[in-house]
Amino acid sequence: MPISPGRPKGKPNRVTGLLKDAILKAAEQAGNDIGNDGLVSYLQHQAVENPGPFMTLLSRVLPLQMTGIDDEPIKHSIRVTIVDPKQ
Repeated sequence: MPISPGRPKGKPNRVTGLLKDAILKAAEQAGNDIGNDGLVSYLQHQAVENPGPFMTLLSRVLPLQMTGIDDEPIKHSIRVTIVDPKQ
């Protein structure tokens, strides 16, 4: 039996997309039961009720590269001071 080459590189997995859409729809509906903001209400509820998993989720969606004011690079410096312990 010949082996299939599988999904072409760069083409999204259809099942993953369907599952993501279903999860977002369920969270939206759950949020509407909690408050008036759908998904936002649901996420606010999860932040309070399940802070550990919520913080894990938050860490995955925050930008990996931080910038300073007006998108400038963050400027920082490190100062090392050596102190004579005898003084």
